Amino acid sequence: MIAERGPSTVQRLKAKLLRQSSEWDSWYAGLEGERRVGRELERLSPQGWRVLHGIEKGNGGDIDHLLIGPGGVFSINTKNHRGASVWVGDSMAKINGGKPRPYAAASQAEADFVRGVLGRYCAFKVPVEPALVFVGIASLDRAATQYSVRIYHEREVASLGPLTGKLTPDQVEQVFAVARHRRVWLRA
Repeated sequence: MIAERGPSTVQRLKAKLLRQSSEWDSWYAGLEGERRVGRELERLSPQGWRVLHGIEKGNGGDIDHLLIGPGGVFSINTKNHRGASVWVGDSMAKINGGKPRPYAAASQAEADFVRGVLGRYCAFKVPVEPALVFVGIASLDRAATQYSVRIYHEREVASLGPLTGKLTPDQVEQVFAVARHRRVWLRA
């Protein structure tokens, strides 16, 4: 596990007490954000949704979450920016008015990748949409032209639950069976 390669609990505590930043700080913040979003997604299970977390890709990256259910498949990218003001445009995001970050474009590319992988193994067209979920932020502003990526606060992600009409229960199970096999993603 990657966490085992990072600093020990004692080392992290010492750095925190001395107010020293660590190269692992952002990784741990990201992990905490993913866990929080994961808990929200798990709450959708009673509505027929299946969830996968931390899907490792062959290029060394990962997919934070896949949500598979009656409303289709959502490739979910989680960003933890505690206390920040976030603006999201068509392809970029700005955190506290800073330099543009390609969050929306990366989310769209990830959904395209997921669609291609699942499409190779399913006998039907798999509808995949990108979603970008921000954790711990103070405010979220979406550009009026931003329609290609779903943008949420962590607690808003539950609004995906009532979506229906894209996959039958059998198709949900078929997509989930394919998606949970590690080889599918590592070979892509």
